[in-house]
Amino acid sequence: MVRIHLAIDLNYMVNTPPGADFIFNIQCAQTRQQFVAWEQLLVSQPVPLTSHTDPSTHTRYLRLTATPGPLLVRYQATIDIIHHTAPPASVMETPVAQLPPDALIYLYPSRYCQSDCLTAQAMNLFGTQRQGYARVLAIRDWVRSQVKFQSNTSNSMTSALDTLHAHVGVCRDFAHLMIAMCRALNIPARFTTGIDFGADPALGPTDFHAYVEVYLSHRWYLFDPSGTAIPMGFVRIGTGRDAADASFATIFGNVTAAAPRIDISAQTGPNTGWVYPVHREEALSSDAGFSWNEINAR
Repeated sequence: MVRIHLAIDLNYMVNTPPGADFIFNIQCAQTRQQFVAWEQLLVSQPVPLTSHTDPSTHTRYLRLTATPGPLLVRYQATIDIIHHTAPPASVMETPVAQLPPDALIYLYPSRYCQSDCLTAQAMNLFGTQRQGYARVLAIRDWVRSQVKFQSNTSNSMTSALDTLHAHVGVCRDFAHLMIAMCRALNIPARFTTGIDFGADPALGPTDFHAYVEVYLSHRWYLFDPSGTAIPMGFVRIGTGRDAADASFATIFGNVTAAAPRIDISAQTGPNTGWVYPVHREEALSSDAGFSWNEINAR
């Protein structure tokens, strides 16, 4: 089991009356494999808070309307994650006919992942490869070979096709391109946000991170196409078709935002059972998975 502690500070200035509406997605998902051992949320303004959890992805949304002036949102949590590992050769692609209904949406093109425009290229590159984890790993490695990680090279409008043409991007761009290529081969893939645990400090301060989950052998497996962080240390926060579904903050109003201040660390100790996250050769998942009977019941 991995125990992670994280702290997120978001600072804003709401500039004009009557204020601004915020939808935050910064609280850790609670799943059968990821447990919130402790958490604390602080909002500096005394305003009503509304929470909602998506029953399919376990993404937790926080809504509020802030008044003019400064706004601080601080979230801290301690998370326990139980990972499933499997030999890569044992992890197979799931036939479309056997996919659970919740996975079907991740087969389709989306705003930033135009998989329908990449079908011919994906088939040319990967269509003859043996299906399974190894083929998805080859897609991940191909994305890494095509795109260079470089800060400030993309924006909120950059799509998978843009990244493929520019050959530069940040973690969300790597994720969009890998997702699009997987979907072009009828492999469900989704966009997931966390924190960049284990990232090289030379890349900048600790930040939110985008990675990919791919549905294989009736379970969502973790992939980090940017290669900048350690998947075993990923805490799932938001999940969706692409970045449009998983922004850490969506703002409606005249607001000035400061850069997020984020800290993340792994806890270990004698006789605790907690292990430090490392890169693993096995297929890695933080999803409990489903049996065929469970899938038929959904």
